[in-house]
Amino acid sequence: MNYIFKTFACCLLFAAVINNNANAQAKSQWVYADNHGKLMYKTLPKGDKIMDFSYAGYMGGGVALPLVPVKITLNAVSGDNTNAIQSAIDQVAQMPLINGFRGAVLLNKGTFYCERPININASGVVLRGSGQDDKGTIINMTGAPHVCLTVKNRPVIKNIGETLAVADAYVPAGTNVFTLSATTGLAVGDTISITKPVTDSWVSFMGMDQLTRDSKKQTWITGEISTERVITAIAGRKVTVDVPFNDNYDTKYLGAGKVLVSKISTTGMIAQAGFESLRIVSPEQTGTINEKHNAAINLSGLTDGWVKDITVYNTVNSVGITGSRITVQRLNIIHNLATTGAAKPADLNGSGPQLLFDHCTITGDNVFFFATGAKVNGPIVLLNCIFKGNGWIQPHQRWATGLLVDNCEVPNGGIDFMNRGAMGSGHGWAIGWAVAWNCKAKSYLNQQPPGAANWVIGSRGEQQRRDVPFIKGSAMVPEGIYDSHDVPVTPQSLYLSQLKERKGAQAVKNLGYWLW
Repeated sequence: MNYIFKTFACCLLFAAVINNNANAQAKSQWVYADNHGKLMYKTLPKGDKIMDFSYAGYMGGGVALPLVPVKITLNAVSGDNTNAIQSAIDQVAQMPLINGFRGAVLLNKGTFYCERPININASGVVLRGSGQDDKGTIINMTGAPHVCLTVKNRPVIKNIGETLAVADAYVPAGTNVFTLSATTGLAVGDTISITKPVTDSWVSFMGMDQLTRDSKKQTWITGEISTERVITAIAGRKVTVDVPFNDNYDTKYLGAGKVLVSKISTTGMIAQAGFESLRIVSPEQTGTINEKHNAAINLSGLTDGWVKDITVYNTVNSVGITGSRITVQRLNIIHNLATTGAAKPADLNGSGPQLLFDHCTITGDNVFFFATGAKVNGPIVLLNCIFKGNGWIQPHQRWATGLLVDNCEVPNGGIDFMNRGAMGSGHGWAIGWAVAWNCKAKSYLNQQPPGAANWVIGSRGEQQRRDVPFIKGSAMVPEGIYDSHDVPVTPQSLYLSQLKERKGAQAVKNLGYWLW
């Protein structure tokens, strides 16, 4: 009976967060529901629009995180526990895959002292604790600075078949349909790589050929920017892909026939792996970010993974993710001390496609609560997160695209979609096609990239304006789009509304939002 009551209370709590339409008094002009409840999108002059972010998360969004059966259970022992835990994970990794899973290693309640990284190196393996509170499972980090929990692998990606060119003069952001010069060798279900060249013309158009610091020229981006999609339909030379594009492709600056498409195969990717229900404790750390520090979690070479119900104390640059289709749910990070210096660590580094950070909290100062790396392709979603302290949600460098900050709170800090100029040796335009939806923050720095857009919609907090860092006398950067500022809009959650429309109400319930 007590369990039923707690479950019902939890459902009500989730519902209150996302179903608080009493406070949503306005309708956005950019995304809104028509009389039949269908979401409608306003477009920019060339057809660009806010993308459908609902593909972010485990299995492409709207799929409940699995409960993987336990195969090995461990108790804490005196001294270093790293070998015992790693040996158990390696044993499970040798078990057969059954419906995509091998099994979980369960750590019983207690304190496990660990002096080296613990790594999941095979698909279908989970490391689970027995609770994230102070009476649950605690991994106490000892030894030299290291990352506590990792999934590290280097998948091999190969182009197979003919390289084809995009034939459209302009492919708008937010669409999932484009035209190829030919569709030879392509079929529904194929995974393709779409490659955007970084041309001198585009860099100049973005104003990124003017970056200098201490009289030295800074380089923004070189090479190319690639993103992967799966073909869902082919009609003549028209191709439809599974996830909308989070950036546009403009031949005026990229050159005709220069955006290329290749069918690809990927081997060596780890899938269906996760970390659950434990606490990570590092000794208190201060100093600058250039010093060595303990970090909590690193996920690379992983697809369809998760991190849930984990509390972290005192790590620096705590969580780094370059994998894809990953959900991070109820991750709590607490700092007893702040790092020093002007350069700040990033507690959440979301640098992979289709990432969902749901109900995460951070408490700390002098930190970027969330940041991105270079050439990052979304969609990436922060949903119902609360970050307390002197810090920022600030996509960080060299053209990340496709970020949604949905119903998040930064009461003492800011949400910044900005041109970072020569900061960090030429980070330049850090983000395009980003949206803050029904958020609360002390401040917003929302700036408009050339040929792109950033939106702050239904959000509350001070609007700021600035020039480009390290360019003396430069004009104020043009503001991004503000819509219904200081007045929340309907729908309350953009992500959950898009998910419900695409996959139905059950997909929303699968994420724990029962009364949506």
